[in-house]
Amino acid sequence: MLHLRLIVPSDRVLTVLELLEGDASVTHLVVLAGAARDPAGDVVLCDVAREGASAVLSALRDLGIPDDGSIAVENIDVVLSAAGEKAERDAPGLGTDAVVWEEIEQRVGDEVELSATYLVFLTVATIIAAIGVLLDQPILIVGAMVVGPDFGPLAALCVGVVLRKRAMAVKAAVALVVGFPVAMLLTLGAVRLLDVAGLVEKSMLLADRPLTDFIWRPDALSWVVGFLAGIAGIVSLTSAKSGALVGVLISVTTVPAAANVSVAVAYGVYDEAWGSTVQLVVNLAAIVVGGVVTLVVQRTFWRQRALRPKRTRAAQLVAARARRAARTKGRS
Repeated sequence: MLHLRLIVPSDRVLTVLELLEGDASVTHLVVLAGAARDPAGDVVLCDVAREGASAVLSALRDLGIPDDGSIAVENIDVVLSAAGEKAERDAPGLGTDAVVWEEIEQRVGDEVELSATYLVFLTVATIIAAIGVLLDQPILIVGAMVVGPDFGPLAALCVGVVLRKRAMAVKAAVALVVGFPVAMLLTLGAVRLLDVAGLVEKSMLLADRPLTDFIWRPDALSWVVGFLAGIAGIVSLTSAKSGALVGVLISVTTVPAAANVSVAVAYGVYDEAWGSTVQLVVNLAAIVVGGVVTLVVQRTFWRQRALRPKRTRAAQLVAARARRAARTKGRS
């Protein structure tokens, strides 16, 4: 269940209350008249079942509440209330399967910036993976996958494409297109410094590496694994439970492949560098395709099943009134 805290302009509070009261998935409705100072208005508090949250938020946005007021959403871990249980029963579908599109958009929107923190994490992960490649140590490879922050921009790219958020998709693409080359270049420099220090050498790369040589030998299964990882990652992101996300991070070889490119280029082993590059591109593309397909299926499923809060006649009248008001305002 989600908790909504609204600041509603006084001239629209009755409309908002009718909308919320007419929705089967909304409960625990509280109104604090005139409590908000900036922006000015009434504070409206309520809880809504996850299954109906996206439709409620969409209706509130149609009423222009974010423009003149605010909408804040919080997850509720524990609710002890018969009214809350009734709202979850009346809302169709299961809360763990429900997708709150506004929540997803906000969550991935924080992952698209090409920030210094993002570059540091990606570079550190790539260097760790490079050492793991040279030592043929899967433990270091797994650690690098977990540290790597690349799934954030990948998820944002998928959401941007499906929701047609061009700015989000472009920022996510820039974070990937710029982030990986920067991390790979710095990793190349780090490998050369380690070589000068006598900690690593070319023979380590040329030696048999039965535990990690898959990184630069892409095949059809590389695509399959990446595609499945994209599906699992998006489902984990959009559902109420995200415990599977760590498993997704350690199932694909994006960061290790980038690291292997840097190591191979540093030692002039260009056939291995090319194979690692193909592995990197295949995994990135497969994750994006899997994520986009998953989001499209989720949107289609929820639309076809019409999994929206059941509205009373009063709520339908409210929606019609809002549409008429918007048309009148547009003509004026």
